Amino acid sequence: MRLDGKVALVTGGGSGIGEGAARAFAREGARVAVVDLRREAAEAVAQAIQAEGGRAEAFVADVSNEEQIRQAVQGAAQRLDGLHVVFANAGINGMQTPIEEMTLEEWHLTIETNLTGTFLTIKHAIPFLRNAGGGSIIITASINGNVIFSLPGYSCYSTSKAGQVAFSKMAAAELARWGIRVNAILPGGVATNIRERTYRRNLEKVTYDIKMPRPFPPLTGRPATTDEVAELTLFLASDSSRNITGGEFLIDAGASLLRG
Repeated sequence: MRLDGKVALVTGGGSGIGEGAARAFAREGARVAVVDLRREAAEAVAQAIQAEGGRAEAFVADVSNEEQIRQAVQGAAQRLDGLHVVFANAGINGMQTPIEEMTLEEWHLTIETNLTGTFLTIKHAIPFLRNAGGGSIIITASINGNVIFSLPGYSCYSTSKAGQVAFSKMAAAELARWGIRVNAILPGGVATNIRERTYRRNLEKVTYDIKMPRPFPPLTGRPATTDEVAELTLFLASDSSRNITGGEFLIDAGASLLRG
């Protein structure tokens, strides 16, 4: 029980990587705050954890809205008796389109969800982590914008993900004095439903004819599962990584070794 007695908060916990991590944290003994923009999704994951014998509470918040995420973090700490792990995972792909065709509204939506949402989640969690005597913050960034720059139309998404990694390192240096660790995970392809909320427009204008060898990614030939990503987050959440902060952890089955 690597997280026995701990309280973990997961944004974007209603599906995908967030759901996988929330359920993994609960199986390892954590009390889990499942935070999602969609009430039904958050409640479904919390109920699934409860059905497995764990303890979880659902919270609804748009991570880009400061008051909503402040209330979710504060409510989680109050109702679950503390806060020790924060998984800032909520994010969107947003609009994939040529730079000259992207609207300012589309740019803001992705940046505010992915980057500003990470900042706000961590900002409001710090006092509770400090009161707990330390803890672990994990940020879902991406290989895009950090090691891969070749996907067409991903300028805004990649910028938000590069910003998350820079922010994670600044936060790691600042928060180490209170025993708070900050690390970023950089997934490649993961089998989730994020593509259902991904939008594309006129990508043929900026697409290069790049063909990857088969199998791709080279290690597995398939996207990662959410359970595989959850294992990485569980390591970073637990005391097994107690001497690790400011790190970037690739989980892409070698995709970035071939596509940069």
